[in-house]
Amino acid sequence: MNPLKKLLGQTAIYGLSSIVGRVLNFLLVPLYTDPSIFSKSEYGVVTDLYALVAFFIIILTYGMETAFFRFLDTKKVQNQARLYSTSLISILSTSTLFLLIIIVFQQYLADIMKYPTHPEYILWFAWILVLDAVAAIPFANLRAQGKAVKFATLKFINIGVNIGLNLFFILLLPYIIKHDLAFAETAKSIYNPNIGVGYIFIANLIASAVVLVLLMPSIIKINWVFDKVLWKKLVLYGLPLLIAGLAGVANETLDRQLLKYMLPDDTWQSTLGVYGANYKLAVFMTLFIQAFRFGAEPFFFANAKEKNAKQMYALVMKYFVLFVSFIFLALIAYLDIVKGFIGSSYHEGLKIVPILLLANLCLGIYYNLSIWFKLTDKTRYGAYLSGGGAVITIVMNVLLIPKIGYMGSAWATLGAYGFMMVAAYYTGQKHYPIKYPIRTISVYLFTALALASISFWISRGNILVNTALIIIFVLLTLFIEKNTKKNEFKN
Repeated sequence: MNPLKKLLGQTAIYGLSSIVGRVLNFLLVPLYTDPSIFSKSEYGVVTDLYALVAFFIIILTYGMETAFFRFLDTKKVQNQARLYSTSLISILSTSTLFLLIIIVFQQYLADIMKYPTHPEYILWFAWILVLDAVAAIPFANLRAQGKAVKFATLKFINIGVNIGLNLFFILLLPYIIKHDLAFAETAKSIYNPNIGVGYIFIANLIASAVVLVLLMPSIIKINWVFDKVLWKKLVLYGLPLLIAGLAGVANETLDRQLLKYMLPDDTWQSTLGVYGANYKLAVFMTLFIQAFRFGAEPFFFANAKEKNAKQMYALVMKYFVLFVSFIFLALIAYLDIVKGFIGSSYHEGLKIVPILLLANLCLGIYYNLSIWFKLTDKTRYGAYLSGGGAVITIVMNVLLIPKIGYMGSAWATLGAYGFMMVAAYYTGQKHYPIKYPIRTISVYLFTALALASISFWISRGNILVNTALIIIFVLLTLFIEKNTKKNEFKN
């Protein structure tokens, strides 16, 4: 099979679970932002805690997934079962230690995190993190074996259980109790209105547990061998990725924590709720990027030794930019439709959406460019680049939040990802030069940006005009592709 077609096929399958899942979860946002269900302050709690989950899942997996792929692909490990068991035992051990620490210091952590009356939130999220961390290696093994369908199926089950329980706890049980329907007494024994947004976390916890149970056959049947020498190699390879991952997630989620601690105590939750709800509107951009990452990482490693590998990577970059540019433009053009997914009281934050979309576009390009330091085993550069982005994130947030609130956080996100993208390109050209079609890529990017600016500032809300802008972009890209010779890159 043509390697690019294989990548597209795997991205489609991985993306199906990712896209459908994120879309379905996105469809819960109208429920969460309905003032009759949760207040903006309560939704701010959801935004805050899930931002922390993104941070701690990086710590609990500490680059082990990518290390698993790297050693598997390069044939450095002859016994794949030994690699799998060593990786899994490592994650199991550290996750168990993490859980014990959380249990001991549960109330203390709740006080620090401004949830003194809800220490149970901390424990629930600790369990979610541990379950997801342990599942990471079996999921990585499925990807390594090319079992994309099984991977997607398990992800769908997780999504279905999560969403079903959300609806069960938040809508069905209160409805049965309110209207005194059959099973009302049973519903009352299950439902506690004081838990509130906690039911979102409980649903997630149960869903994660169900998936781990389904993964158990691939866990318990392994030969439990722990190779200390191999483990050291995995950790040494993954440690820079851990640092890079922490810096990366800081770029993505630290703004929530800075908003939380820099804004007044009586406004931070509602402000964070508005910011988090509008951040969700960038979901369709992040969906494609996430799906691409699932398929691309094994693809890049598997084709690293091909003669035309660099040429192939350049083609992947060009088409990636084409797709994300289209998504960026389409979301801006139809923003007045997309905004209907969040409550009207959250629309005050729509001005951050174009900035965040552009930031995520830069991040997607960075993911493509970052393959150079993974292929050359110079993963420390990932830490340097993400660390630089994290510094920009912190400095810009600290400077801008007191002046322009969450708008400052949005600009900080763009600044960080923009820096990482540019820095990854120039360092990559020095250590692992790839002749990207810069001219074509630039045309796609700047055309999408120009048309999106027209849509947002001049023709906003005019569906016909905005659709015409999208058609212009599509026709231009078709013209360029038709007149560009295959494998010809112009800089």
